[in-house]
Order: sequence, then structure tokens, then C-alpha cells
Amino acid sequence: MAALAFSVSLFSTNKVRCRRLPCRNAVVTCNLGEPLKYMYNGKPSVPIIGGEQVTFPSFLVSNQHEADPFKKNDTRLRIFSGTANPALSQEIACYMGLELGKIKIKRFADGEIYVQLQESVRGCDVYLVQPTSPPANENLMELLVMIDACRRASAKNITAVIPYFGYARADRKTQGRESIAAKLVANLITEAGAGRVLACDLHSGQSMGYFDIPVDHVHGQVIGDSLIRLGLLLLGLHTDVMNLIGDVRGKVAVMVDDMIDTAGTISKGAALLHQEGAREVYACTTHAVFSPPAIERLSSGLFQEVIITNTIPVAEKNYFPQLTVLSVANLLGETIWRVHDDCSGGYEPYSSLGID
Repeated sequence: MAALAFSVSLFSTNKVRCRRLPCRNAVVTCNLGEPLKYMYNGKPSVPIIGGEQVTFPSFLVSNQHEADPFKKNDTRLRIFSGTANPALSQEIACYMGLELGKIKIKRFADGEIYVQLQESVRGCDVYLVQPTSPPANENLMELLVMIDACRRASAKNITAVIPYFGYARADRKTQGRESIAAKLVANLITEAGAGRVLACDLHSGQSMGYFDIPVDHVHGQVIGDSLIRLGLLLLGLHTDVMNLIGDVRGKVAVMVDDMIDTAGTISKGAALLHQEGAREVYACTTHAVFSPPAIERLSSGLFQEVIITNTIPVAEKNYFPQLTVLSVANLLGETIWRVHDDCSGGYEPYSSLGID
């Protein structure tokens, strides 16, 4: 997989400053079952919900909802969380000023999954938040059973909100007699009863074409897009063959990719950048799969900072000092509002942070 590298000589600071945006309304009160864990350079903290009035960048402000301070009484919109990433689901609901729907999910002794909605969804627009992250097969099956439960409960519209779409790498045939699992998973989600999919940073855009239902593709690589607009010099880093195009000597290099799995490719690229004289190397990714030995490679000293998002939850045992986690809850929450209200998905002026 090819990665992107950026170098910059414009910055004199030694740290990439990243900040999380607060909730959409500054006076929101949410009942959190347990503190949400975030990492700022390896130190967990609890997000502040509420406080002083804040001003959002224009690309995160919805003109449709500025006139409506809160839609807490919008009884036709329901958000339910699977078990894969309940913290992100809670953040999305908090941003939107809603409560998560009540749902019972359990597993029988033989591993079978049981789902029961514990409130009516008849005639409602239902959004099911469930990334198909590891264990991919279990979380995917749970999503399918959730969709089926909503369909049988007479939900009007069912949207599968999939922050991380597993099997996305199996999007084409590279040799004979192999499956295209991305298309198979798309068919399963459609046949289960979903009428729309909301995904974040798909591995390749062609995966959208595998669905026979509308797909809202939210771009989550906020960091990389923002750095480009700040005047960074784009360098080609062909990590498959480890060739570097451009001069990085004495500069800060930023590597951007859609996911980090075992971190083998991105670590080799970082080693090459250091070898070519880069002063510092930063890694930015949307999906932190972090299969072993990713943590050992990322915390080995090659990277000044590793910046990820919370599309996939990171186990506390996998925290390391260079790790920073940013939230995509505001992007997903705003997208849900726009889909629900039949609004355009584009964000200005950063159109690439919007929806395909």
C-alpha cells in the first residue's frame, strides 16, 4: 500500500497542534455510562461537555440547524449502538443532543448473537453505529442482526453507520480464483435491510460502487487535508519499493494513510525518511487497526507523534506516549443530521471533508 509523505520548513514549532472540537451546542448534558477515554500523547482524559459558547469552523456549521438550537424532541430519529465502539456512538449522540436508543445485545454460549430493540422504531429513521473492526466477522454479523431487528420492527429508513468498513481491502482480484469480499459484504448489508450506508474513509472509492443503495462517504483524514492547505510540500513516498521523490533533509515529514494495520509499511517509510535526513516524522491515519506488532513498531522512536481517529477503539494496553486520538463524532453526527434533513453533504471551504 502506498503512503503519502509531506515535508515542511514553514513551521518552527516541534509539535503538531491538534485540537478536538467540542459538542455542537455548548450546553448539552449527556449521561455517560463511563468516562470516554482519549489520548493526548499517551495521557487519558475525559472530554469537557458544555461550558462557554464556542464558534465552529464554517465547514462544521450546518446552516439548517443554526436556526434550530436543538432537535432533542425529534422523535423520528433514532441512534442505536452496537458493541464494537459504544464510546464513539455516545459521542455522536451527545453532539446531536440525543440519547442513544435502548437495545439489548447478547451472545449465547455457542457464540450466536441476539438483538432486541427495547423501544419502538415504527416509522422512524434509524441509524445503527457499528464499525466492522476486529473481531471483524463478529462485529459484521452483529450489524446484520441489528439491521434485521430494525427491519422487522417496521423502521421507515435504516442507515448503517460504519466508521470502519472491514473487508474494504478485498476490493478487487489480484490473481485468479479469489473472492472480492468487499462486494460480498456490501450485498449482505443490503439484503439484511439497510437502505443507506454511511462510511468513513473507505480504503478505495470503488467500494462505494459495490453497494446497490446510497453510500455517504465521509472523509476522515482531517489532519492530512489541513496540512496540505497550510502550505506543505507534497512528496511521493512509494513504500512498496521504498523510493522517495523529493528532498526532506532538515524538514518535518508527515506520513498520511487511511489505515495502519501491522505498521510494517509506514515504519519502513519512516526509516527511509530518517535515512534521507528528515528532522522529524509524524504518522497520521484514520483507522488504527493496530494488529501485532504495530504498537512495538510505532513506539520504537521512529515517530515524533502518531495521530489517529477513534473510528476503531484503542485498548488501554495499546496506549503509548506518542499516540494522539482525535474524534470523528462531529463529522458523523453532522452527516447524520444532513441525511435526516435531506440536506447537501458538502462542507465549505474544505469540500474534501464532506461527503461523496
